[in-house]
Amino acid sequence: MNARRVLPAVLLLLVAGCGITPTDVTDRGKPPTIEIPPPTKTIFLLKDGKLILQPADVDSDTVGSLLTALFDASTASLGDLDTALRGFTLEGIEDSLNPIQRDEIQLPRTSTLTVFVKGEGTMTRLAKAQIVCTAQQDAAFEQVRIIHRYENRPSRSEGRFTCADLKPATG
Repeated sequence: MNARRVLPAVLLLLVAGCGITPTDVTDRGKPPTIEIPPPTKTIFLLKDGKLILQPADVDSDTVGSLLTALFDASTASLGDLDTALRGFTLEGIEDSLNPIQRDEIQLPRTSTLTVFVKGEGTMTRLAKAQIVCTAQQDAAFEQVRIIHRYENRPSRSEGRFTCADLKPATG
């Protein structure tokens, strides 16, 4: 076909349309919606002085949300369970992992999670184990460092741990 025949054919199609006349939009009501409950994850609490996993309702699927749930449990009635974190509050967390660069090769990445805890008491091995083992459910964290902040004295590093460092002595 040459250009003289193609152009009139295209113009005819554009003018003719598809042969269906448009109609007005009809509103049929609100779209169906569902309410999604927050994800349920696990935290480490104590039973008879030993670490046990317990389900916890969290706001999101992050280690920060898990640790918030863990420390919130220290102010709740736990029935036959207990926590070594009574008197301590979570001040925040910091991940040592730098953001992925645009041209960086995607490899499994691990990092150290620093957990900032405030409280005047002595942090026991069980308290550290609860924090570290809860955080290390996220395999990205190779170690967990705990910084203990006080009201009227300098902060103190409690050390860097893995769950395996602390768990055997607890049960």
